[in-house]
Amino acid sequence: MYPKNTWYVACTPDEIAQKPLGRQICGEKMVFYRGSEGSVVAIEDFCPHRGAPLSLGYVENGNLVCGYHGLVMGADGKTVEMPGQRVRGFPCNKTFAAVERYGFIWVWPGDQAQADPALIHHLEWAVSDQWAYGGGLFDIQCDYRLMIDNLMDLTHETYVHASSIGQKEIDEAPPVTTVDGDEVVTARHMENIMAPPFWRMALRGNNLADDVPVDRWQICRFTPPSHVLIEVGVAHAGKGGYNAAPEHKASSIVVDFITPQTETSIWYFWGMARNFNPHDEALTASIREGQGKIFSEDLEMLERQQQNLLSHPQRNLLKLNIDAGGVQSRKILERLIARERAAEPQLIATTTA
Repeated sequence: MYPKNTWYVACTPDEIAQKPLGRQICGEKMVFYRGSEGSVVAIEDFCPHRGAPLSLGYVENGNLVCGYHGLVMGADGKTVEMPGQRVRGFPCNKTFAAVERYGFIWVWPGDQAQADPALIHHLEWAVSDQWAYGGGLFDIQCDYRLMIDNLMDLTHETYVHASSIGQKEIDEAPPVTTVDGDEVVTARHMENIMAPPFWRMALRGNNLADDVPVDRWQICRFTPPSHVLIEVGVAHAGKGGYNAAPEHKASSIVVDFITPQTETSIWYFWGMARNFNPHDEALTASIREGQGKIFSEDLEMLERQQQNLLSHPQRNLLKLNIDAGGVQSRKILERLIARERAAEPQLIATTTA
């Protein structure tokens, strides 16, 4: 179950720079490409002739040419032409609203009449030259809600990420979860501790001592449909923690855009945006490499967790205080999905005498 009347990250611009890209999102097989004047186009990845994936074709004059028999598909989902054929009666393909913004391409898989680009949340870190960003993409075989659970409860860092960002003090600092409308925030603050390896590297990247006590924070923010932005950082102890002046801390935003492929698989767009030394490309690369290793540590755990849940659908899972962020996020999703379904036209069975 996932909301469909919403914007999801579909891909990054570089993925469609050279050729069309086929990608399944919310159960819909789509093809993305650059149309006329560089506009982003998203249509059903299905050739009406023989059902071949249009994503295996190529772009010519702003149209998509099927790589099987040369059918030419327009951005409006209508067949433009096909060698030796009249195409007036060819069926139309579904089209999907697609918007390029903030370094990503977003798609609306649901009711196209509701696709308003203004509903895409503003991302200041993506438009300001005071920030730097580096990230990547993982294909993970798990329910998108399991990833949301994972990101809204960072207790697992102590165990899954013991060599990079984990430390026992995370377990010892109870999280506080609040709900404001459709936003869920889970915050954890740790004071007067030593920084773990990743954050020692970040401190050095901001020309700060890495061998002194620090105050550390993790503020996880969920917004529908499946976006989790996490404010993280460390500051030299006694300098104000989260509110410390820039010269005393290294802070970032962990970016997590989770896009369902199916009920049990996701596209996971991950990254980190930072506002210290933003023009240091070597530091960006180093942080990206470190984050990639950290996120890859979650993959086996989530995929094996998904396999267990599929094998034991009757088992009830415990809900502990550390799970509050994920539990509240799921409640919001359930409400949004129920609202979508209630708005769908209902078929009424009829009988004839």
